[in-house]
Amino acid sequence: MGGPMTYRLLIADKSYSSWSLRGWLSFHAFDIPCEVTSTRMYCDDFARDLAAFASVPLRTVPVVRTPDGGVLTDSVAIAWHLAEAFPGRGLLPAGAAARADALSLIAEMHSGFSALRGDCPMNLRTGWKGFRPSGAVLADLDRVETLWERSLAAHGGPWLCGEYSLADVFFAPLATRIVTYGLPASDLARGYIARHLSHPSFVQWRAAGLAEGPDQPNYEMGLPRRDFALS
Repeated sequence: MGGPMTYRLLIADKSYSSWSLRGWLSFHAFDIPCEVTSTRMYCDDFARDLAAFASVPLRTVPVVRTPDGGVLTDSVAIAWHLAEAFPGRGLLPAGAAARADALSLIAEMHSGFSALRGDCPMNLRTGWKGFRPSGAVLADLDRVETLWERSLAAHGGPWLCGEYSLADVFFAPLATRIVTYGLPASDLARGYIARHLSHPSFVQWRAAGLAEGPDQPNYEMGLPRRDFALS
């Protein structure tokens, strides 16, 4: 059981919940300990587990209960809190320019790319053959390419703002969508995506997701399946 100084994190299906991935990476990738509770979306237990986790009204995951009794109900709130509470862990870059870029990237990812996120739900269990992206999805991908190219050039890589940071945490699920749906990507973008796929925290997360219960039928696309790999 967690002690009085333990963070407690509630997440949902690891293969499908993109915001849960962001919340968990914000802890695990920066070696911040937390006690994790998992629930399953689209079932009666989901609402019950949310209600049992915290006294505030909850609708979504991830949720964090802080050691001092606070409740964080959104992934960006979790990110800001941890960056402030653990300034020496590298969640945000130290340099002013890189830090400003990281904050901007996080904010745009949090509020943008609605077509890509809506048409291409995160699914770490399979790739799909024959998916045809809409014009709106392609426009989102163009914007992603612009952001990634500019950031990698400005800060020297290998990650968006130099070293791995919360900016990369927030783009991790988007990177996986390009893999799952075989979406077009430049060589530079493919290299960045490959780094996500081999990041130790992501590898651990995906393996744990594959060991969870059956596939969620809500994420079935009605397309032939292929391996989850860069095509």
